[in-house]
Amino acid sequence: MTPTHKICASVIRSSVRLVLTCGALIISAQACAQDFPRQPIKLVVPWAPGGNVDITARAVAPALSEILGQQVVVENKPGAGGFIGTTGVVRAAPDGYTLMLGSSGSISVGPALARKAPYDPTTDLAAVGPIHSVPMVLSASAKGGIKSFADFAAKAKKPGEALSIGSAGNGSSQHLALELLALRMGIKLNHIPYKGSGPALNDLVGGQIDTMMDQLTASIAHIRNGTIIPIAQTGKTRSPLIPDVPTFEELGIPKFDMVTYTGIFGPVGIPQPVMDKLTAALKQALARPEVKERFAGLGVDIITLDRAAFQQYVNDDFANSLAIGKAANIVINE
Repeated sequence: MTPTHKICASVIRSSVRLVLTCGALIISAQACAQDFPRQPIKLVVPWAPGGNVDITARAVAPALSEILGQQVVVENKPGAGGFIGTTGVVRAAPDGYTLMLGSSGSISVGPALARKAPYDPTTDLAAVGPIHSVPMVLSASAKGGIKSFADFAAKAKKPGEALSIGSAGNGSSQHLALELLALRMGIKLNHIPYKGSGPALNDLVGGQIDTMMDQLTASIAHIRNGTIIPIAQTGKTRSPLIPDVPTFEELGIPKFDMVTYTGIFGPVGIPQPVMDKLTAALKQALARPEVKERFAGLGVDIITLDRAAFQQYVNDDFANSLAIGKAANIVINE
């Protein structure tokens, strides 16, 4: 055999091995998808119980468990504005068994505002699929003296007054919204960050803080029982759940229609067949009457984008958060 023939034979053998290896990987991936899931799936919520993200996770988890045939376990891992729980998911094995209920705060806003973010949402996380979008609401404690947005503005503009306002944490969507509000109104606010909406709402109800910026989903129960007073809401139109509460734009705050999104995400690298199975299961879960009814009662809009379009939506929202953070000179030291 001539040297040329030997080289050709070697190339052919290498090509055959490559084809066989690729074929084995494809078969393995397909088999993995067919067997998936073989154990419970962990759905991480990077915020404390009681907030919008936690409520959303517990609304979809039972339906996902039934559809996938394995328990989907909600696990709260709050702290550092959503960074602790999210970073854990980024570093998890990309096998589909560790997912997260991601939101604007942990996916878009936190990384955009951080001096040195521990992950890049556009390259370190992959969107499984969207769930819903929801407006935010500015509320006051019923135990305080603020009954309207006019009261809020008057107190915030009073010399020497530092109106306390709570949020789900540094780098949350609520944090970005209240900082933008302060910038637009030319006021100073005493921001009190919490480890999630739940603890902040407890203090708002108790009168320990004056006001709070939060998603409507987390606040609506307290609004209905009268323990907090809604005074303004984001969005282009009023939510049907609080039709008597004006939008910020109606109150003279331009371009303040910020809404938050939620969706399910996983670490980059989950096999495509597994991702397809998870995306299909989420879509089925959101179509279930009990889930739709639950979300309708919370005043959210289910997002119907496909996976690729939702990933682009997330990337665009991250870029928008970067721009707002720069304009408002907001930097968090997480």
